[in-house]
Amino acid sequence: MQTLRQFREEFEAILSTFCSPRTPSGLYDPVGYILKSGGKRVRPMLCAAGFRFGERGSHELMWKAALALEVFHNFSLVHDDIMDRAPLRRGRPTVHEAWNVPTAILSGDIMLIEVYRLLAEACTVDILPVVLDRFHHTAIGVCEGQQLDMDYEVVDHVEWSDYLTMVRGKTAVLLGGALEIGGLLGGVSTDDARNLGTVGESLGLSFQLMDDWLDVFGKPERTGKMQYGDILRRKKTALVHQAMLHGVPDDREILKAWYMQAPAENIEVDVDLVASILKRSEAGEAVLAEARAYHGQAIRLLDDIPSHRGGRNLLVQLMAELEGRDS
Repeated sequence: MQTLRQFREEFEAILSTFCSPRTPSGLYDPVGYILKSGGKRVRPMLCAAGFRFGERGSHELMWKAALALEVFHNFSLVHDDIMDRAPLRRGRPTVHEAWNVPTAILSGDIMLIEVYRLLAEACTVDILPVVLDRFHHTAIGVCEGQQLDMDYEVVDHVEWSDYLTMVRGKTAVLLGGALEIGGLLGGVSTDDARNLGTVGESLGLSFQLMDDWLDVFGKPERTGKMQYGDILRRKKTALVHQAMLHGVPDDREILKAWYMQAPAENIEVDVDLVASILKRSEAGEAVLAEARAYHGQAIRLLDDIPSHRGGRNLLVQLMAELEGRDS
């Protein structure tokens, strides 16, 4: 039975072929740059795991769908980085920094077009409408989540339930969609595919909460991201929500004042102050507990989904890796 590492290596070879040089280089070089910049390949591995829950289907076609999902994920990162004015992604300059904003927008556009080509090639005629419908639902959810994320940057207070709605769209629906699409390609029933999607969404909520935690408590040399980047951009992450719930009044007032300001330069001292508040408020422990709860929920949901070709084993390997990550 193949291990997660073997699946990942197989996918990297396919991705490398996809990133072969093309012309015009000004359009395609940024595509290869972002796709080959690393990452854990969570979405394609989820697609592969979902596929292995079923009893039929071609691995070659499954990898096309997995590649489509990874290209879509990275397309969203290219555009998100522009919106967030992020200087780094996975320890390297973001596409709009390495080239420029117009190039990043256009290269992102071609990535989205490639997604549809790959999905069409991955599906037989009978399953294509179902897969496209699932992908459309997923892609719309990602856009809605991104819009909520931007909306929440300019309001004074966001309820915890609203924050989770944003996270579900921004991160979780794509993980759920990857599992579900893989399952559909592998021939699982509609109900089982839907249940796989629910598992993926629970995993996605856990994943994003961990990302929020890593912004303050992670090590930049391991995460590949600028430490306190979310604080610098005044993103009201899970840590901020929990600090507002559990922090002392004076600290809550500082947080309120910080998160209603406009971003500015040369504010390292202020960023450090906010980080210190998040650390001493016990927000880190609260967010980790929430992340682990969603992870446990995902594991429990797996019990009722039959697995025919080692899909559960592959998925459990991936979930264990994500639960123990510190980067």
